[in-house]
Amino acid sequence: MTVIKLKTQDGQLVEYTDEIIGQGGMKDVYFSPDRSYVVAFFRDQLDYQGKERLKSIVGMYREGIFEKEGGEYWKDLFCWPTAVVEKDGRLGVVAPVYAKHFFFSHGSVNNDMLGIKGKEKEGKWFASASNRSKFLAPQEKGSWLTHLRICLMISRAVRRLHAAGLAHSDLSYKNVLIDPSTGNACVIDIDGLVVPGKFPPDVVGTPDFIAPEVIATQHLEKSDPNRKLPSTLTDRHALAVLIYMYLFYRHPLRGGKVHDMDATKDEELAMGTKALFVEHPTDAANRVKADQISKAQLPWGDPSKMPYTIAGPLLAELFRKAFVDGLHEPQRRPTADEWENALVRTIDMIQPCSANCEMGWYVFDNSTKPKCPYCGAAYKGKLPVLNLYSSRHSGSYQPDNHRVMVWDGQSLFPWHVSRKVFPNEKLTPDQKKRVGYFQLHQGDWFLVNEGMPQMQDVASKKDIPIGGHVKLTDGSQFLLSHEDGGRLVQVQLVNG
Repeated sequence: MTVIKLKTQDGQLVEYTDEIIGQGGMKDVYFSPDRSYVVAFFRDQLDYQGKERLKSIVGMYREGIFEKEGGEYWKDLFCWPTAVVEKDGRLGVVAPVYAKHFFFSHGSVNNDMLGIKGKEKEGKWFASASNRSKFLAPQEKGSWLTHLRICLMISRAVRRLHAAGLAHSDLSYKNVLIDPSTGNACVIDIDGLVVPGKFPPDVVGTPDFIAPEVIATQHLEKSDPNRKLPSTLTDRHALAVLIYMYLFYRHPLRGGKVHDMDATKDEELAMGTKALFVEHPTDAANRVKADQISKAQLPWGDPSKMPYTIAGPLLAELFRKAFVDGLHEPQRRPTADEWENALVRTIDMIQPCSANCEMGWYVFDNSTKPKCPYCGAAYKGKLPVLNLYSSRHSGSYQPDNHRVMVWDGQSLFPWHVSRKVFPNEKLTPDQKKRVGYFQLHQGDWFLVNEGMPQMQDVASKKDIPIGGHVKLTDGSQFLLSHEDGGRLVQVQLVNG
């Protein structure tokens, strides 16, 4: 094996071995000798615009994301090219190697019958109910909580791209690696980023994730003003589809309606002008039919058994916005920022399943009889629900539409204590530390104060010192912070 040495366009030395380790749609990929990075060469010549795009991606756009506040955080969420190289007239990019957890360590069932052990974790394995049940080893599947975390990571990454004025243009389970065992995600194939008005898209996207307006106008010339091309608005559609597929393991638009006997035309209509949400609240024309669902897909493949509303009220509202209001009206689609906010608050509403079922967790549905939608196990005992209120300038406390479910060992963090702290890339090390936790003791629930110096029992006006604890009773109220934006907690006890 020969080691080839090259200088990048900005003068760094890079090396790679002359054995192709992977081939994408557009590139041939080679490892560095120590396997810490890869060099990927484009098979086709790039035009002037393509070259300028690459320079901008490894230059100003990379610096804008990684060299500003919170920049270190993004290194885990993006596999971002670091330099451009050229050899024998072919351009290439240098990029870091994916983290180890993005490669299958257990592979598929039956002694890795599919031979995927050691291969990268392409999202398609985790976005299909039949793939999950028939092929994946249990250790690779993760829980419903890790899938929620994956959706949060992807939303965060897309929010950051859009804030920088960039669109991914090809968000799909091919270009997002995920690891359900840890709840991690990484956006890849960054070198095709779209800068609206400056760098147009190279591709229209990946089937299943292309926005309806792109499919409906793909027959028009690229120069036609009516032709819709990938943008931040089409990314919003792809993001909603990804989140839906990673939580329910099915596609939101592939239902029972046949639009045309010609398969190609039917596909164009079903994903384009006639696209219709399979769970549309008032139009049942595209409901999934029983003969479409194999045994391996149950229960997830049947939306009547596992409706999108099991994701809780906050996410359900965004699914309606994405697939009812915004399906054919792109401006009405939820932003990545809205998904990030809703996912953070939904993760606070999660409950461990008492039956130790495969999903492990479920979202509290605001009912008085909570139960796991996957296995049907009902919650037993008293369930404390914390309703969060925060202070405004007038000194009054207003509801934040944010609830925290309590379970044994559940933690409170600074973003629960103050409305002005939000869990994202800007958290300081101190803001990542828990400040309290909940404990079940002899049938009663307690909150232990570890880091809230201003905590107070509202009814008795007694301070609860750090190291102290307080019993949770129905209707009890605790002030977590006196500062502007500080939170007041009201306890609601639900009897399971």
